[in-house]
Amino acid sequence: MALLLGDTVPNFTQESTDGSIDLYDFLGNSWGILFSHPADFTPVCTTELGAVAVLKDQFDKRNTKVIGLSVDELSSHIGWVKDIEETQNVKLNFPILADADQKVANLYSMIQTADNKMTVRSVFIIDPAKKLRLTLTYPASTGRNFAEILRVLDSLQLTDGFKVATPANWRDGDDVVVLPAVSNEDADRLFPKGYEVVRPYLRMTPQPDK
Repeated sequence: MALLLGDTVPNFTQESTDGSIDLYDFLGNSWGILFSHPADFTPVCTTELGAVAVLKDQFDKRNTKVIGLSVDELSSHIGWVKDIEETQNVKLNFPILADADQKVANLYSMIQTADNKMTVRSVFIIDPAKKLRLTLTYPASTGRNFAEILRVLDSLQLTDGFKVATPANWRDGDDVVVLPAVSNEDADRLFPKGYEVVRPYLRMTPQPDK
């Protein structure tokens, strides 16, 4: 069955470009992003892995570890890493799972194509409690927007700490929504910067951790 938001993600042990990885041990108390690629030595995947490597400082700032995956062999991954580093002018700084037996791909329903081989561009955000917090699925022809993935991480981490939600097109530092379940009396206490009552169900307040 497909994983649902809030489910505990299944653990696994699989070989990678950084050696054998046990997911739970690897993540520890960090957030995690697991993202799959259709195949090694393909153009869009090469640009994606390079883009993620460039963002290492941004993921570190958010206490987040990243793991890539494709169903090619480890020897193929090792050769591909050289191409990624040479063409994208970056040092790869996260592991790529060699999921040749499709163990992880099947656990996480990453294979959705008729030939039952190629993984789609899946993204899973996992919190420190190993709960699934976000899934995204892109077609093979469309590279992922990692700025959006960072934006979602910011939203998840903010809303875990405060009784707020983030509105459409929100970015870190923008005003946020007071949860409808919070009374005005509680909102007065929880949001000392104040809040604007646009409608009884729509109250905006400055981002509380800024």
